[in-house]
Amino acid sequence: MTDDVLDKYVKGRNAKEQSPADEDDTIEVPGFGWLRGIRDTAIMLEIRHRDGHITAFSYNVLDRAEFDPSDGITLKFAGVLVRITGRNLNVEARPHLRLFEGITRHRVSWIQEADEPTAMEAPKEATVIEEVEVK
Repeated sequence: MTDDVLDKYVKGRNAKEQSPADEDDTIEVPGFGWLRGIRDTAIMLEIRHRDGHITAFSYNVLDRAEFDPSDGITLKFAGVLVRITGRNLNVEARPHLRLFEGITRHRVSWIQEADEPTAMEAPKEATVIEEVEVK
């Protein structure tokens, strides 16, 4: 009987670990996704470029994060610089959700470059990622 309980526990645990991420685990706001759970942290930051190209960086190698209201956000991942420009990059997109703060706390799982129509139509107070440059 203990083998049955153990098998059931292990199978249930493995099934949960192997299932794709549940959409409900992320709060999607214009420009980025924020992990919902209080203790959740992202393993990687996924950068979704407007041309469909996706680049992901491990939070484990994030050496430095800097926010300058006039220049945007600069991230250094193991020698690779990522520069994020746009508007409202550190204002509340929703209560207690700020892009830069979320990156420094490893809560942002993805960011999305806005295409031109999206950037132009976005409300003045919205977070808009105009460009992500990877060097």
